[in-house]
Amino acid sequence: MSDTLARMSQMEALRVLHAARRASDVVITSMGAARDWMVLGAGPLDLPLVPSSMGTAPAIGLGIALAQPERRVIVVNGDGAMLMHLGSLVTITAAAPANLTLILADNGVYEVTGAQPTPGSPGARSDGAYVDFVGMARAAGFRSVHHWSTAAEWEQHVEMILDTPGPTFVLLDVARVPGAVGPRSPGPAPERARALRRNLGIGAR
Repeated sequence: MSDTLARMSQMEALRVLHAARRASDVVITSMGAARDWMVLGAGPLDLPLVPSSMGTAPAIGLGIALAQPERRVIVVNGDGAMLMHLGSLVTITAAAPANLTLILADNGVYEVTGAQPTPGSPGARSDGAYVDFVGMARAAGFRSVHHWSTAAEWEQHVEMILDTPGPTFVLLDVARVPGAVGPRSPGPAPERARALRRNLGIGAR
């Protein structure tokens, strides 16, 4: 993993994705990514997962991808959240939805709770090394795996990545945001869930 100074900001990473996504895509974001995605403008098919059970975004994305295989489903997860539900990587590749892209924005800390280092970063490990998320994804069965540290690299490849049949795993090295605050909920979760069902053409219960 690259030095922090060489990493793109999370907002830069999300701007690239925001510009590349299609109107019919479903984008699920969690934690700090949800906060920044709402600033950029979440669409009617997007789910900023706030409040959330930390780490569940990939599983929710998998469910939508399997239910609506004609849609592209993009999940933006954080490294701390990914570590809480590593089993979802294996579950995704077992189901093998071609329309799912999982993006991991890795800043090495639990940003919204005080920037404590995650167990996957050197600051919390006795060996001082980074955990190899790319290796984990490959070992879990992902065949389409990518890793970038700069916004220019990500922007150059994003459309190709999103158009490639998946499931796809993308690791983006992003910089920490000192003093970052957690995302605010855009409204009651049940109402937003029902709205998303309607917008996906599923209907509400």
